[in-house]
Amino acid sequence: MTAMLTFDNVELYYDQIYALKGVSITLHEGETVALIGANGAGKSSILRAITGLAPLHSGQIHFMGERLDGTPTAEIVKKGISMVPEGRRVFPFMSVKDNLLMGAFTRDDKAGIARSLDSVLERFPRLRERFSQQAGTLSGGEQQMMVIGRALMAKPRMLLLDEPSLGIAPKLVQDIARAIVAISRDEKVSVLLVEQNSRMALSISQRAYALSTGSVVVEGVSRDLMSDDRIKAAYLGGEI
Repeated sequence: MTAMLTFDNVELYYDQIYALKGVSITLHEGETVALIGANGAGKSSILRAITGLAPLHSGQIHFMGERLDGTPTAEIVKKGISMVPEGRRVFPFMSVKDNLLMGAFTRDDKAGIARSLDSVLERFPRLRERFSQQAGTLSGGEQQMMVIGRALMAKPRMLLLDEPSLGIAPKLVQDIARAIVAISRDEKVSVLLVEQNSRMALSISQRAYALSTGSVVVEGVSRDLMSDDRIKAAYLGGEI
């Protein structure tokens, strides 16, 4: 497999406080990789570093063989990286349709945008039913489907997902998990998944990194980590 994303010994500070301490991770084409850990472990800081929202103190990030750190965020999106932020971040007074179309702001291929929109609505039928509704009137799970769909409208090569299960009803968490698997498979999109729901994250990813206080403490194949005593004790609440 070809390395799509490489983090090489990345350090990142917020006001002199370490957020990432020499973190190195790799994401290959076609992979779903999970980042698990408690609040403050550094998971979201990795996504902020990739998208240019947090400058590095040291280290390098490469995407498809090209240096990524220091690149403006808008250019990063054009390179094929889309992010679904924590907390959903919808435009509440805009319709579902207009929220989705905002994801295609870097594109000018009208026919392609229309095809992408049809594809998103086919993947998430609830959004078709609520196409003209204001986004703020949707349930939390429906909003999450919408922001994932909005990210797909950019036709990404890599999708960054920040806590997609946060605040979602358990049944819809399963729907979101299945959608992530299907998107990676059908759209040929690589996925970097930040998730506190470690059980769900490990069940739908191929590999995973567990973080604690800004450092990677365990890494490996997800199915192996599901039975790792360190992971079970720290992240899975004991026996599975």
